[in-house]
Amino acid sequence: RPYFRPYRRGLVLGLVLVAVSNLFTVAGPWLLRLAIDALENPEVARGLILRYAGLVVLFALLGGAAKYGMRELLNGISRRVECDLRADFFRHLLRLDASFHGRERTGDIMARATNDTLAVRQAVGPAVMYAVNTVVMTVFVLSLMLWISPRLTALALLPMLLLPPSVLWFGRVIHRRFQTIQEQFSTLSTMVQENLTGVRQVRAYVQEKDQARRFHDMNREYMDRNLHLVKVQGAFHPIMGLLTGVATIVVLWVGGGEVMRGAISVGDFVAFFFYLTLLTWPMIALGWVVNLVQRGEASMGRINRVLDTAPAIRTGTGIRPGDGLAGTVEFRGVSFRHPGTDRDVLRKVSFTVAAGQTVAVVGPTGSGKSTLVSLIPRIHDPTEGVVLLDGVPLQEYDPAELRRVMGVVPQDTFLFSETIAENVGLGLDSRGPGDEDREAAGLEERDVALEDREAGLGGTASDEDDPEAPDAPDPRIVAAARVAQLHEQVADFPRGYLTPLGERGINLSGGQKQRASLARALARDPRILILDDALSAVDTQTEARILGELRDQLDTRTAFLISHRVTAVMNADRILVLDDGELVEEGTHAELLALGGVYATLLRRQLLEQEVSGEEAGAVAAAGSGPASAPA
Repeated sequence: RPYFRPYRRGLVLGLVLVAVSNLFTVAGPWLLRLAIDALENPEVARGLILRYAGLVVLFALLGGAAKYGMRELLNGISRRVECDLRADFFRHLLRLDASFHGRERTGDIMARATNDTLAVRQAVGPAVMYAVNTVVMTVFVLSLMLWISPRLTALALLPMLLLPPSVLWFGRVIHRRFQTIQEQFSTLSTMVQENLTGVRQVRAYVQEKDQARRFHDMNREYMDRNLHLVKVQGAFHPIMGLLTGVATIVVLWVGGGEVMRGAISVGDFVAFFFYLTLLTWPMIALGWVVNLVQRGEASMGRINRVLDTAPAIRTGTGIRPGDGLAGTVEFRGVSFRHPGTDRDVLRKVSFTVAAGQTVAVVGPTGSGKSTLVSLIPRIHDPTEGVVLLDGVPLQEYDPAELRRVMGVVPQDTFLFSETIAENVGLGLDSRGPGDEDREAAGLEERDVALEDREAGLGGTASDEDDPEAPDAPDPRIVAAARVAQLHEQVADFPRGYLTPLGERGINLSGGQKQRASLARALARDPRILILDDALSAVDTQTEARILGELRDQLDTRTAFLISHRVTAVMNADRILVLDDGELVEEGTHAELLALGGVYATLLRRQLLEQEVSGEEAGAVAAAGSGPASAPA
């Protein structure tokens, strides 16, 4: 992947500085050689030594500056590559379809976005820098060693012939073991994420000790796998040291003889010994570089397995719904099956919803209601048949633009750890094709409100009476909150609409979360509204008020309502009844009651449950009032 391309100039300059720094490094022993040999002539030694000393200091300063520059450039580039890779990874995750996120563990994805990108950074930064440094230093040092004494160089390098096979063997072992470490880290991350998200369930079922024990076992396994890798890494450096130590003994023995015979000077011998020392570091660094590269390769493979996963539903292609969208939705012979399964969740479903109609979808648990409405915003695509919007197959629309005209309240409410205003206003600030035209048409007020909000202005419910107030939230947010019966409760929060919510909206009740999610969908003024059991956590009195407020909202848009309470959908224009993935009944409330089928059975069962619940509540109330009225 071309992550280096934007930084190729800096990369080239950094690599040039690697060569320059090495040039100054190898110049030091050569100057020392000249200074030692100059001592043989005492008359000129003092002046030469001072000059050589000055050059050594100068070269050290220039070499230090070059090393600083190469580190600044190459390590900086590796940080930018890491940032770009992580950003691409995150963007790709958001483009992947629901089936991918359903089968992948969150902890595993988080490990790839953090731990694996770190390993890649080290492979493309420090590893590249030291790899080039090793090659350049080796070329420079070997050239000077050969110039001093080819015979001594050959003998000194004999022990080094064992390095290449050793490096290859260690590299393969490190690669395999690091892969197992990353897999275990993903498992560990998943467990932590699940336990933090479900901490209430852990406590409710008294699982603290069991979960801590499981974490301890997984953590120990992670440690053991790291220790196995440490053993390999620990063996590598002693082997490198042994080989270089043998080379040092050879130089001392053979080189000393060369000096005594006069084949080389004392200065040559000292310089040769220094060059051998300089050669030792690249040989040892080679193992470290191999370690980083193998880790980075394993991590990049894990990241690529996600990046190479093509999204089943691609955005950015297709037509966008125009401003004249009517909102007619048609299902033609639609069947759906989750990937990797052999059971159809929906089978040959066909119906048409006219623009502006409110259609309810009811049925027993597991009948396919949520799956049915998830096909409209293209969370999934049918495995058979077609869904059409205004007579155009959904596949011909750009999914991103299609979702802009829809408001969806899913069964599982999710809120971000942002303010109430930011949660309800999610999507109001997003831009797409045509936004410039809408701004030109007179939506400058929205920009002013957004600037105020970004500046930390928000306001309480009392500010709504004065839309000119500088800290008033977006009027669309307030209007949607009023319909969702959330506005009055926002006034009780410390900072009104600017009150920050905890993770997943933990400081809101279940009913408040659902109402915030409903307000979020309404604030976008969608042409098509999908409510998937959106009021299941709301009490019946509040539900009645919300449904009353919604009636005016639903008159101007196509709406799909899913509810486990049949009484909540009785006033819909049409009711679709699903059973085991098939559309078994459709009609108005009165028509379906007269039919006496699945819908009528569901209604009778719920009325009976309400009657029993009412009798139980009355008995509890009577039992509670008895002792209080009895004489003392």
